[in-house]
Formats: sequence, C-alpha cells, structure tokens
Amino acid sequence: MLVRISVVVTLWLCFGFIPPAWAQAGSPLSLRDAVQRALSSNPRLTSADRDIGIATGRRVQAGAIPNPEVSFEADNVLGTGAYRGTRSAETTLQLGQLVELGGKRDARIAAGSAGVDAAFYQRAAVRLEVISDVAVSFFNVLGAQRRIAIFDVHVAALQRLIPLLQRRVDAGASSFAEVARAQVAADLIRADREKAKTALAIAKLELATLMGASRVDYSLAIGDFSRAGIVPSFSMIRRAVEGNPQLIKFTALRAQRDAELLVARLKAVPDLRAGVAWRHLNDTGDNAVRIGVSIPIPVFDQNRGGILEAQQQRAKVEAEASISRAALLLTLGRAYETLSGSAREADILHGSLLNARRAVESMENGYTQGRFSLLELLDVHSSAAQAALRELDALMSFYVSLATIEGLIGTPLHLSGGPR
Repeated sequence: MLVRISVVVTLWLCFGFIPPAWAQAGSPLSLRDAVQRALSSNPRLTSADRDIGIATGRRVQAGAIPNPEVSFEADNVLGTGAYRGTRSAETTLQLGQLVELGGKRDARIAAGSAGVDAAFYQRAAVRLEVISDVAVSFFNVLGAQRRIAIFDVHVAALQRLIPLLQRRVDAGASSFAEVARAQVAADLIRADREKAKTALAIAKLELATLMGASRVDYSLAIGDFSRAGIVPSFSMIRRAVEGNPQLIKFTALRAQRDAELLVARLKAVPDLRAGVAWRHLNDTGDNAVRIGVSIPIPVFDQNRGGILEAQQQRAKVEAEASISRAALLLTLGRAYETLSGSAREADILHGSLLNARRAVESMENGYTQGRFSLLELLDVHSSAAQAALRELDALMSFYVSLATIEGLIGTPLHLSGGPR
C-alpha cells in the first residue's frame, strides 16, 4: 500500500493532542497552515514578485517608439543694417522623427519578453525553496517538541523510582547514596530538557520568520512523523529534478541573451532621421517647406565592444546553467543518501527501542525483588532514552531530507509503507 507523503499537501494530525505545559499561548500550527502563511507573507516571494514587475516594466519600455522632435529656428535676426531686428528674418518650424531600421524594436521586445519569462521561473523556484524551508523548519519544531516529551517521560520514570528507593533506605535494604544517585540522574535529564527547550524556542522563531511574522504567534506544531517509508530509486528522482524552475529558467535566459546579442548587432545598423519643416521669409512674405533626411555613416563605431559583451553574456548563461544543474544534483544526491540511510537507521532503532522498553519493564520488576542493582536499572533507563532520541534523530533526518528532495523536484514523493 502506497503512502503519499508531501511537504505541501499531506497533514500529519495528532487527534486528541493535549498541549504540554511548556507550550506558549496561541493556536496550534499544522504544516499546511505554515506553508500557506509563508506563501502569502514571506518577503522572499514579495521580492520575487517585484522582480517580475521590474521585468514587465522593461518589456513595456522596450516596445516604446522614439518620440518625435520639434525645433524652431530664426535666421537673419538682431543683426545690423538690413538685418536689424526681424525685418529680414527667416523662421523655420521643423518636426523630426527617428526611424529605427533593422528590426531593433522587435529585438528589444523579444529580450524584454524573455526577461519576464525568466523572472516568472525564478519566482516559481523561490516558491519551491520557501515551501521546502518551511517544511524543514516545521519538522525541526516538531522534533524539538518530541525531544522534550522524551525527556519528560524519562524524568517521570526516574522520579517514580525515588520513593521506592527511599522505602528501601528506610528498610535498611539500600543506602541513601542510591537515592542521591537517582536524583542526580533525573537532574541531568532535566538539564538536557532545558537545553532542548532553548532549541525549541529558536526553531519556533525561525519558523515564524519564514511565515513573515516578527514573533512566535502559535503555541506548538501539530503533526506526527513516526513512520518512515521505502525510498524510490534515485534514477526516478533524478529525472524529476529536470523540471525544477531553477533549471527551466535558463531556457528563458538563453532566449533573452540571444535577443540581446541581436540588439547589439543591430545597433551598428544606422537609423534614419527624417524631418519636415515650414519656413517663413519676412522680407518677401513667402513661405516654403523644407524636407530633410539624415543617416549616420558607421565608419568608426560599429559596436564591436557591445557585440563582444553580448556574446560573452550568452556564453555565461551556459556556464551558469551547468553550475546550477551540478549544484542541484549534488544537493539531490546528498538528500537522497541521507533519506535512504535515515530510513534504514530508523527501522533498526525502532526495534531497539521496543526491546529497550521491554528491558526497562523487566528490570524494574526485578529491582523490586532485589535481583538487579540501581546502577543496572539506571543504565537500562538511559539506554531506552538514548534509543528513543536516536530514533527521533533518524526520523527528523528522514523528513528533512524528504522536504529537501520535494523542494528540488517540485512534486510529492510516493513512498511505499515501511516494515513497521
């Protein structure tokens, strides 16, 4: 039977969950709620949206046609003799227009449109990163809460021993040193619990920050990751990573750089400047129309430097695409190996934990009958706690790696149920 585990869709609810005493005021938080809040408030997505707006503005501006020019000239004025004042003035009112040749405007529009596409793909990549980061942070909070619960169980077990030890001391069957030893063991666990509470506070603050909040406004994370699944083959996951928007955006970047290279080459094509003017001659009262056309001669500046720069920018895209693909595959490979190893480790530790719990029960019964020493009993309690913590670490590593992989491939993984 397949179990679909997704950092975006699946919600591991603990029904009937009772908030512990250390939970802060506020509503409980599920993974789905955390993701939704982050997608609506995370500043990284807001910044990515602004990049889309910037690219859209550049696209609009790329299609702008050059403005016409109006000029006024007055000749033969304010001179001497016959040219005193404006009696012999020749006035000209001219309207000019730059006409771009060679398809420059179309090339700019193509570059701008590709830039918008690249910004959209980048925004999609950021969205996946935010979801993955939120899931990882959520699991850190969930794991920290469970770590404290494990310490609480261990402390409670040791605390139950102290009255029993005291009765044995009163009966002369044990020394007071055994009571002190059990109390020291409980105090050490309490110290570890305080350290875990600090780690939990930090993890909750990190999650709140990812959700766009300035403070922790939820009581605790609700969910369960007590089960690891069987991991699919790496080749299947490897194929899926090609759909990552971080890689797809390079298709748009290639189109953008190709269009920019065309713009650089077309810049050497001279543009036509045309104008029509109306001229009035004061001394005769006649009017005339003047038509002018000019075009630069591309002798000295053929934009060779601009073309070289555009060529190198185009080549750089290929290098950056290779770097990005290699980095994604390295991250994917590390996460996959961690996922597989953590699943195997969690299975082993789960069996060890069950054995440790049976051993604790057996030794507690034997201790009351005088068949085991306090040192042996404390040692088996410590082993049980360590097995529980080791299993928790393995499960946290499993789900953090799962969130990382799903963030890279952009789709949920289908994990078949584990042996438990």
